[in-house]
Amino acid sequence: MGSGMLLLGMLGLGHTMRSSSSSSPSSSSVTVGDHANFGEPEWWIACGISVFLVVFAGVMSGLTLGLMSLGLVDLEVLQQSGTVEEKKRASAILPVVRTQHQLLVTLLLCNAAAMEALPIFLDDMFNEFAAVILSVTFVLAFGEVIPQAVCSRHGLAIGANFIWLVKILMVICWPISYPVGKILDHLLGHSDSALFRRAQLKAFVGIHGKEAGKGGELTHDETTIIQGALDLTEKTALDSMTPLEHTFSLDVDTKLDWEVVGKIMARGHSRIPVYSGDKRNIVGVLLVKSLLTVRAEAETPIRAVSIRRIPRVPSDMPLYDILNEFQKGGSHMAAVMKVKRKRNMSSDKNKAKQSPETDTNHEADLEGGLENHESPEMNTKVVEEDQYDVEAGEVIGIITLEDVMEELLQEEIVDETDEFIDVANKVRVAAAAAAQTHRGGSLIRRVGSYKNPQMGLSKQSQNAIKKVRQVEDEARKQRLAQLDMTSSGNLIEPLLDRT
Repeated sequence: MGSGMLLLGMLGLGHTMRSSSSSSPSSSSVTVGDHANFGEPEWWIACGISVFLVVFAGVMSGLTLGLMSLGLVDLEVLQQSGTVEEKKRASAILPVVRTQHQLLVTLLLCNAAAMEALPIFLDDMFNEFAAVILSVTFVLAFGEVIPQAVCSRHGLAIGANFIWLVKILMVICWPISYPVGKILDHLLGHSDSALFRRAQLKAFVGIHGKEAGKGGELTHDETTIIQGALDLTEKTALDSMTPLEHTFSLDVDTKLDWEVVGKIMARGHSRIPVYSGDKRNIVGVLLVKSLLTVRAEAETPIRAVSIRRIPRVPSDMPLYDILNEFQKGGSHMAAVMKVKRKRNMSSDKNKAKQSPETDTNHEADLEGGLENHESPEMNTKVVEEDQYDVEAGEVIGIITLEDVMEELLQEEIVDETDEFIDVANKVRVAAAAAAQTHRGGSLIRRVGSYKNPQMGLSKQSQNAIKKVRQVEDEARKQRLAQLDMTSSGNLIEPLLDRT
């Protein structure tokens, strides 16, 4: 309604100027046919209005391109992470841009009104042919090309400076722009969902890397980790597990003599899967730091040592879910089961939070391991099974926190005890192979030859060690007797039953 009255007023002014120019001739001015004479007030008024219409049409055209090219996501990003000036400009523009269709109708309506009114006033100044030529030239150059070229590069700054004018025009054009905008919203929908998909985000990060050569600031490690985090959702336990045939595990009845202890030390693992009979019948996990007080001469069976229950996860469980389970602190190792289906189970939110453990290498676990071994929580607390109901199936592999982190980093984590980067493909670590050759012998032989651990100690220290070992032997015998009485020598049931 407002724009219509504006257009009618322009038409009326043009008609009045034309009537006055035809009824009051002037002999001292240059006359251009039946139009206003050059130098008369009417001619200057028409010229001023024409210039205003060209500038107004150019501003509307530039704002249409500048404001409509600013997506909601771009403005929200600038509002949160831009400079102080960008945050201020984005905050001013964002409420107006949210009503995109109403804003579009307002800007186009004002632009069309200005361009349609321009030939009327040019016709009062020049003949019809000159009016058409000048109208097309001015509208194309100053009303379209130049404003859009400027606003395409500085749309945020120009839009923020003219946002007051846009709000006024939206109020004036509200009777037309609001219903038309609502109709467009109903037919075309809102563009609030202009978010990047996962693949687009991954490509977006890659483009901003330094290696892309496009001026990005992200390093190789930053782009790799971000892309790995995006890919981790689509990866499952089957993708990153170590096949069971390539893992080092021990039978529950294995005696911890010098040979077995040497193998454990040579492997350098901090956690070792324990099976009963069949290697696929994993019953728990043995923490190497719990062997600090175990004497190799006593040949203690593994069943007499603290064995923690190992959680079981389905092979199609996403890695993020496995990472969340590891973060609870119950265990940093899980057995991957081959299952046919899975169903969700209600998790108990009142379970006591177990003490966190770190999945470090063998040497790091040995430090302070004696205190953890003596803690009663070591023997009583077990790792609860996860929220997936795993059907009876065979164990096909082992997955650890390190495996998940390698998928996240998209790089292999190699420590000083690793012999292979990729266990499944047998890619050997050159440093580990060179160190093995340099030692010139097996670690098992060196450990086995060390038969007198008390060498070099005083008699008083040796007597103290003997007393401590006697107490440990008696406690271990009592624990083994209790296990034989309660489970009749079978550890499988108490380890696998859910609590």
